[in-house]
Amino acid sequence: MSTLKILLSVTFLLGLLSCSKKDSAGVPSPGKPPGEKTGLKYDTTGLRYKSYSKLVMAGYQGWFAAEGDGSNRGWYHYQGPGGFYPGNTNVDFWPDITEYSKTYKSPFKFANGNDAYLYSPYNEESVDLHFKWMKDYGIDGVHMQRFVGEVKPTNPSGKRHFNKVLGNALKAAKKYGRAISVMYDLSGCTSSDLDYIQQDLKELVNTFKLFDSKENPTYLFHNGKPLVTIWGVGFNDNRKYTIDDVNKLVDKLKGDDFGVSVMLGVPYYWRTLGNDTEKSPALHELIKKADIIMPWAVGRFDSKAYNSKNVYDDIQWCKTNKVDYVPLVFPGFSWGNMHKDPVIYNAIPRLKGDFLWQQIAGAKNAGAGSLYVAMFDEIDEGTAIFKTAREADTPLNGTGGLRFMGIENDLPSDYYLWLTGQGARWFHGEQGFNLSKPARNP
Repeated sequence: MSTLKILLSVTFLLGLLSCSKKDSAGVPSPGKPPGEKTGLKYDTTGLRYKSYSKLVMAGYQGWFAAEGDGSNRGWYHYQGPGGFYPGNTNVDFWPDITEYSKTYKSPFKFANGNDAYLYSPYNEESVDLHFKWMKDYGIDGVHMQRFVGEVKPTNPSGKRHFNKVLGNALKAAKKYGRAISVMYDLSGCTSSDLDYIQQDLKELVNTFKLFDSKENPTYLFHNGKPLVTIWGVGFNDNRKYTIDDVNKLVDKLKGDDFGVSVMLGVPYYWRTLGNDTEKSPALHELIKKADIIMPWAVGRFDSKAYNSKNVYDDIQWCKTNKVDYVPLVFPGFSWGNMHKDPVIYNAIPRLKGDFLWQQIAGAKNAGAGSLYVAMFDEIDEGTAIFKTAREADTPLNGTGGLRFMGIENDLPSDYYLWLTGQGARWFHGEQGFNLSKPARNP
């Protein structure tokens, strides 16, 4: 999640703390006169995922880099302002690196003096491992985050990085049969940047044959078209683009040049235009054009404030307006190291999976047909579900009360992968699940 996404959580967290965040795939329709708009038709022969329905998918950041991994970005996204060393890091959780074939010695050490190592998604082997985990635990796949500010021509190292990670992921998704799609994050964009998204998407389509069902048989389609997500519309945090700018982008993406389905990432209180939502009816008109909406819930509630009725009411609005709806669930929230403030470690407690299951069950019982899980690999804010070290097994992090959070000490490092997979089984139609968190057999 980007920094601006993080800032959107401030209101909730402060309240919480005061009481204790021509492309190669498209084939033009035949038989039309030259110059007449035809739209694109996609060959879905052999396509595995023709709809988001009944899928449980996570967001995949892929933004980390390690010194020596070949990306030439240093300790990118691991580091704090000005460097990466004890007392100066942006991540609250530490990955469990026991299964990675390539790791990199960090400036951190454990209490016994041993060096602490990290992974890089710039390496194909690391991303392959992540997709293997998705298959092993029954998670359907991921939405690959593509931060517009990172992939603009003015940021060649960022574009090289995210293209490499996307290539790694497309290969692994095909190998392990996992769904995959591209999600553009507009955080930090200006109006003119939104025009660049069309250029970037064309490049991805041509470079990776992104929507070709033979080349990428697990790319996620919806309503007969490849799904592309635009995250970050309707927030009232003084963004330098408008709802109208996004509206024009959506028209372009759904029009003759691309012909894709669009999922919009919107504020959590989009329906009532409340809290961090821009109070403009134009947002609702834009949402009606979308194929799917996904409200951003991270940092908006804890276990005591969660209310599944909000999901139910959202679904009813979407049914009336013929828009599909995917609720977001997240395991917890922590961002102490980013702010060098121990008070906001574990700001939204995981409660050994109780909080995550509360949301999964709430969404299922409210009538949701699929889920977005935030996030697969987001260790910055402690929303990661992939394997992270238990708290007792994390390195030291300087002085002043700074430390690393971790999986609860009496849980294995894969617990949140397993629990998310149980939720996926429920959404796939398996019986035997209910409000009570499933017990894991030894």
